[in-house]
Amino acid sequence: MSIQVEPIEGYAIKRREQPVVRKNRYEFTKVGIVGCGILGQEITRMVASYGIEVIFLEVSEEKIQQALASISNELDAMIEKWGMTNSDKRAIMSRIRGTMNYEELSGCEIVIESVKSKSRENSVDLRKRIFKEVEKYISPDAVIATNSTTLVITEMSSELEYPQRCVSMHFLSPADKTRVVEVARGLYTSDETYERVCQFVQLFDKKVIPVVESPGVISTRLIAPLINEACEILMEGVGKLEDIDTTMKLGFGFPLGPFEIADKIGLDSVVRWLDNLYREFGDLKYKASPLLKKMVRANLLGRETLQGFYKYNEEGKKIVEEHETK
Repeated sequence: MSIQVEPIEGYAIKRREQPVVRKNRYEFTKVGIVGCGILGQEITRMVASYGIEVIFLEVSEEKIQQALASISNELDAMIEKWGMTNSDKRAIMSRIRGTMNYEELSGCEIVIESVKSKSRENSVDLRKRIFKEVEKYISPDAVIATNSTTLVITEMSSELEYPQRCVSMHFLSPADKTRVVEVARGLYTSDETYERVCQFVQLFDKKVIPVVESPGVISTRLIAPLINEACEILMEGVGKLEDIDTTMKLGFGFPLGPFEIADKIGLDSVVRWLDNLYREFGDLKYKASPLLKKMVRANLLGRETLQGFYKYNEEGKKIVEEHETK
């Protein structure tokens, strides 16, 4: 009498799907991230979860430890939701390393710049310096990409020895959940660079949205004026802050309302986006609301400072006020 053995995996609470490793023309084994803020952390976590080594560069050891702790906490949250196991987390964290030295970016097939700056002038100069430093230590065919949306890659790469390697690659937050990445090639971007970046994006099951090089591309030119107009509606007293957010979430299916989005992005970043777009296009719809500027001056920047339009706890979770539950 033969005994049939039934695989135990079929009775698992949730059958976990491993990332599919495709056979591609280009290999990606090591990725560099310059600037590991909220979005940099999301990109780092996503790339490492696909079995790729990630090294991120920050300005101090304190910033490195903060980024690692934040990534670890996000993975813990995923474990609590049955999204992964402790062994998955250990494997992901083992592929992530922080540094303050550009030399350690050597061997990266692609380096993604994701820094945060205070003004357009500082931002352009800063990124040019970063690109030049990165170029010293990576191979001539390695890609340098920027996650900036309101600055154009042509300007940032114009002083490099190999500007054809540069491209704009904009991940929307949360990088591991949104299904699209905007890719804009600059004046110098080669066909090979564009092809490599598109392949890199597709590794993570995301759709490439090809855009013509322009400040703001698609996403920022849509979301920044939306936040700006929400501020105008609030200042006019047309609706309460929570009600404006609820209207967009329940009425239009937004996962977050415009004020929640602003807090997540950082109000200083929103103002900088608007200033850049207003300077570029001269359209009043991009002129930053006085409310946004007032809050930035008060250092009420959103989740980063634990208070913006809403208040947040140390884990970055929104604190629900009593009046919001009624």
